[in-house]
Amino acid sequence: MRRRITGSRTTGARTTGSRTTGSRTTGAGSTGPGGARAAVMGPRPRGNAMLRMRRLLLRVVAGAAAGALAGLGVAQAAAPASAAGTATGSSAVTVSGRGEFKDMRFTVDQTTHLTSQAVTVSWSGGTPTTFAGTLFNTDFVQIMQCWGDDDGTVQSNPGPSRTQCQYGASPTTDRGSWPGNDYDDTRRVFYSADPANYGQDDRYGAGNPNAPGEVPFKSVDGTVITSGTQNNAFFNRNTTNEVDFARTGADGTGKEYFEVQTANEAPHLGCGVPVTVNGGTRPRSCWLVIVPQGHLDLDGNPYADHSQVNAGSPVSSTNWKNRVAIPLGFNSVGTNCALGADERATVGSELAADAMTSWQAALCPTGTVYGYTELGEPDTRARLTADGSAGLAFTTRALGADAGTTAPSDQTVYAPVALSGTVIGFTVERRPKAGAPDSIRKLAGTKVESVDLTPRLVAKLLTESYRNSPWGAVLGDAAATGYDWAKHNPAGLASDPEFISLNPEFADLSVSETPSTDTDLITSLGHSDSARALWQWILADKDARGFLAGETDDWGAKVNPYYSTTASRNPTGIAFDPASSDDYPKSDPWCTIPPGTDATVKQCMTDFHPYVEDMHSGALHTRRADTLWKSSWDALANPPAFKSPGPQTVGSRFVITVTDAASAARYGLQTARLRNTAGTFVGPSASSLTAAATGVTGSGAPEITPATADAEGAYPLAQLVYAAVRPAGIDAAARKDYAALLRYAAGDGQTSGADPGLLPAGYAPLSAGLRTRATTAADALVDYKGPSPTPSGSGSTGGSSGGTTGGSDSAVSGGSGGGTDDTGTGGSTDGSTGGDGGSGATPSAGASTKPSAAASYDGGKAVETTALGTTPDDPANSLRYAVPVGAALGAVAGIGAPFAGGGRLRLPLPGGRAVTVPAVTLPEWLRKRLPSGRS
Repeated sequence: MRRRITGSRTTGARTTGSRTTGSRTTGAGSTGPGGARAAVMGPRPRGNAMLRMRRLLLRVVAGAAAGALAGLGVAQAAAPASAAGTATGSSAVTVSGRGEFKDMRFTVDQTTHLTSQAVTVSWSGGTPTTFAGTLFNTDFVQIMQCWGDDDGTVQSNPGPSRTQCQYGASPTTDRGSWPGNDYDDTRRVFYSADPANYGQDDRYGAGNPNAPGEVPFKSVDGTVITSGTQNNAFFNRNTTNEVDFARTGADGTGKEYFEVQTANEAPHLGCGVPVTVNGGTRPRSCWLVIVPQGHLDLDGNPYADHSQVNAGSPVSSTNWKNRVAIPLGFNSVGTNCALGADERATVGSELAADAMTSWQAALCPTGTVYGYTELGEPDTRARLTADGSAGLAFTTRALGADAGTTAPSDQTVYAPVALSGTVIGFTVERRPKAGAPDSIRKLAGTKVESVDLTPRLVAKLLTESYRNSPWGAVLGDAAATGYDWAKHNPAGLASDPEFISLNPEFADLSVSETPSTDTDLITSLGHSDSARALWQWILADKDARGFLAGETDDWGAKVNPYYSTTASRNPTGIAFDPASSDDYPKSDPWCTIPPGTDATVKQCMTDFHPYVEDMHSGALHTRRADTLWKSSWDALANPPAFKSPGPQTVGSRFVITVTDAASAARYGLQTARLRNTAGTFVGPSASSLTAAATGVTGSGAPEITPATADAEGAYPLAQLVYAAVRPAGIDAAARKDYAALLRYAAGDGQTSGADPGLLPAGYAPLSAGLRTRATTAADALVDYKGPSPTPSGSGSTGGSSGGTTGGSDSAVSGGSGGGTDDTGTGGSTDGSTGGDGGSGATPSAGASTKPSAAASYDGGKAVETTALGTTPDDPANSLRYAVPVGAALGAVAGIGAPFAGGGRLRLPLPGGRAVTVPAVTLPEWLRKRLPSGRS
């Protein structure tokens, strides 16, 4: 999977099409020589006095040029004015209901700096939800997203017109298990000039009062849909973010995770698109609208008939009077950096994606655009190994760490930039079994907040070892040939005795155990270090290793033999080797016509358990409760085919995925606690990620491994992301730009917060030791004095200085460079990561050495980064003086250098920064004018 994010073309969840980039030329770089040339052209001076004056003038001009360049570099490397230095305060908003709902309080936990993400909507003071059979009847909550200005109908609570809300895309077919009445989940209304019941409308439907009418939907572009709104050209069941039914519990409270959509996911709402109003341009704001449905009719009396659903459409004029609107502020969608600006490419780990999308916005005002292309880490390493000019790569392992590969012989600089991890994210709602105790029944429909998982349980999911994973292989007591192993296995995770022993409430919960629920994990296609870490965690556990080898668990469950690590048990005759796996194979060849469908086409394991394109996509589909299994046979289609039934039914959703911590946080997923090697169940948090980072091992790019993350509070799937650069393959300007990125990442980029430029949720700030190592790596790039860019795999070992000699601040590999651990006291000093001096690794079979030029994302229009970056006229701090002060200091240095000796001058700056003024190499035409022997 490859995903591209450009700084000048913002991307929502992170995908854009390709941009053509060119080389970058800085203004300061061209001004210096021009100024020097103007100072020396003209008649040649004669006499010793004139010669001394010319020498002095040359030093002043050259020093000033070098100082100006250094000052510009300092200004670019510093925190831009648009990036906050500290995390912003909470943007949570609480609003009270009205009328029947005056005692209710509705809270949205984040209302500003929004992107494509989830927000938490919670409420209190309500009346418990009731049902008419399986249908929601009274006292539930409905949520939607809208665009537009205040319609002026509620002075105490401004809000949008009901025609501008994304709502009403409930299923049009297969509604047998759907909990709506075809009015409360649509835009259908009955006209009445003087409404007497909720759901009636005093405006729409007047053309035929004896039949339902529809509340139109108006798009931000002015298009109006007046009929067929339930499945219209703008949104449908598979794309809408509406919450048709949210339950209020026995204590009068409720909570729902609402997916906020930008203009990339919902262009008809236009949220986040820059708009100009009264001469100012800012991202378009939108609305989150909550419509509570109660138990009283318009006359104030309780509904008389509780055997049927009395609620009507929330966008009817009668229900709309009770709506609660909360404004939403978005990060900018669209232009973030200057269009057409040259770009510095970065590529690699998805674990860095959310951080990079945030940092890009803050770095745009520096004048450098940093593009980002998502690519699996193994392919990223192959790409950088094969081509040192590829730029900056994000990886969790050093070059040469993959089997069959060798690190390039020239120097590689590694800078830790992000600490995150791989997680098991889920959306699970409680559906009590018949006879469940009252303590469980009163929680019906609420979300399970946490589960505990062992390596063996996750191994069962990844190896398709639950009975219902190969759907249709076991029917009753009969098993298909070769599937006797599955007859006595649990149907799915929720009924697994091992799982219930750790999560006892599931003994009283009912789960429809099918390929779309608890028999597998949603996983991404392709090779990644996250997949490798997950398999390494499984192999570090004795019970999981034994299960994969063919041992039954304590309750008699067996591994799917196609995943057996014992060759004699594996039907292929070849042992599965998880130790070398960095993907999620679907090895079982089972195919069948799904039972009960009357289909004429078979489905196979990749149909029952489809891949998603990346971990972010897995998180999004889990939030939507959509596993992508096309389980519904449509015999009337041409040709007949399977189709998706859409997201799971509210109140009984069960979806689990492998994703990254940042994506899980972005979409409000619950995450599992995993058992670490210390025997403790630990969930992903800033503290548990930090605890795991103390156990990094190796040189060059020391890794967090499940076996070494053995502190009691360490999260076992934490991962430390490095920026890797081969300085010999890029020019000095590129090295300076990448150094600026590293300094920002190690500085303001480690401040947690939702604002553009800060560290998003799902990351732990780097420790002081790791941040120091990152800035040391930045210095190594700027100070690099090795050869000019050469073809891949060549160049001197370790550069002109032979790399580093180990020690606490080592940030390079190659030559004699060594690595460090988090405390800055460890690491190898033998240059082991530098390889054997070979010419560089060859990418493994099937690995691409270049990112795709095409956008790749499964949500319709490519989702783009939504990060607002402003370009101030002048930074409102001392950095505005960096260039002129640098020029002045350079001039002084130019005069004094002949007396001081040496080729470089290191100048201290405020805030602990320092700048090194390098030795100046004058152009050929200027050197000819110097006295003999001077250069």
